Parts: sequence; C-alpha cells; structure tokens
Amino acid sequence: MTEQAARTEHFLALHHGPEPLLLPNAWDRGSAVLLASLGFAAIATTRSGFAATLGRLDGCVTRDEALGHAAYIAESTSVPVSADLENCFADDPAGVAETVRLTTATGLAGCSVEDATGRRDDPVDEIGLAAERVTAAAEAAHRSGGPGGRLVLTARAENYLHGRADLADTISRLQAYQAAGADVLYAPGLTRLADIHDVVASVDRPVNVLALAGTPAVGDLAGAGVSRISVGGAFAMAAFGTLAAAAREFREQGTYGFQAAAHTGRDAVQAAFGG
Repeated sequence: MTEQAARTEHFLALHHGPEPLLLPNAWDRGSAVLLASLGFAAIATTRSGFAATLGRLDGCVTRDEALGHAAYIAESTSVPVSADLENCFADDPAGVAETVRLTTATGLAGCSVEDATGRRDDPVDEIGLAAERVTAAAEAAHRSGGPGGRLVLTARAENYLHGRADLADTISRLQAYQAAGADVLYAPGLTRLADIHDVVASVDRPVNVLALAGTPAVGDLAGAGVSRISVGGAFAMAAFGTLAAAAREFREQGTYGFQAAAHTGRDAVQAAFGG
C-alpha cells in the first residue's frame, strides 16, 4: 500500500470512530499547518475561504485553481485532506468523472461532489441526473491503479442552502447518492437535531453536518449518530472578520486593541511553525 493509499484508508476509518470526526476547513497552507498542529486528525479545504484569498466571492474559482490549491494544502501536512470541489465544475457525469480523475493525482484523501447547479433559476439538479453524477464521481474516485489510488467521496444534497427546506427530498437524494457509491453523505444547512437524526437513521453511510449558528453542539450531534462535523468557510471568515475589525480600529479610532489578538496569533504561529 502506498503512503497516499494508507492516508486515504485512514481518512475513511476516521469516519467510523467512537466520536465524530471534527474536520476543520483550511483556506491556505499556513492555516492547514496550524490546524494540524492543534491536533485535528484530518482537514478539508474551503471554497469560499480560498476564493477570499484571491479577492473573489464563493463560486468564482476555476477547476484548475481549486485542484492546485488543494494539492498545495495536501503537500503541507501529513494528515488526510479532503477537497471541496463544488459541483466538480461540470454539469454532465462525464465532466464530473474527469474532475475526480484529476483529483486522484493531487495527494488528496477525499473530495466532494454536490448537486447544486450554480443557476439561480434552477439551483439544484433533478435527482436522477444528480445520482448519475454521483455514480460517475464514485467510479472515478474508487478506481484502483490511479496515481493516488482511491478517494473518499462525499456526496452533498444542497437543498437547504438554496431555500428548499424539504427534508423528505433531501433524504431521498442522500439515499440515491448512497446507492450511487458515495462514501460519506452531507446535507449542509440542516440545524434541527430531529432532522439530523432522521437523516442519519435513513442511510447507512457516515453523515457529515455543517456547523452553523444554531447547529446542535458536538455532543448532541454525536448522540444523533453524526460521523463528521465540518465548519465550511467559518474559520476563514472569522480570520477575515478579525482582520477587518483590527483595520477599522487602527484607521478609525487610532488605537491598538488588536494587539491582544495579534499576540494570541503570534503564539499560535510560533507553536505551529517553529518546529
């Protein structure tokens, strides 16, 4: 077994531990190294956080940029890294498969595919096409003999992020993605513990929950059977928020209260990068 294959198998095993896998989302190499130094067993990328480092909004990154960024982060740490690949930058199953095939050569342990279209008038794929896209992604992710071996594939049902609070349809989608070969299932936007419990009870794959305002605490999610909890772009936006607050204080008030946060950050950087 190659080092990359072992890392992928380890990443999959982390979804079956006694406690949920806490999966923070890094937005650049430094944040990935720092998060790993704090003891997180795996890391994911964040598309919104990465886009922000380029001075762009979420959804404004190309496939080549996303794959290059993810590979750069994967090179920075020994822990498994999973990439947020949006809708795999393709509408059709063949394009999805090509994106995942390219991902196998990046050193990543996992990646995701979502059913969002990027179109405001029709934001989520019809379930049949969405399942075909997951099938194509799973076949590419699990094909042996590639440069990096198999990938852990997360399939995302995006209803709740696009104003479609339809739990029955979301569960039907996740069940279809399970049948299509996904390793992990994810419906970002769910915050009611009862809904999350229903999702977990309706499938037999690990379920990821996105930590949002109002999301139940980790202990409650663990009790509901959740296998993985991620933060999306929240850590990146918190960092940008701290920067904006410090800059406004300096420019508008002429004071230096931000030095307290800077001291905390300096200590964290020293601990993470000093060795």
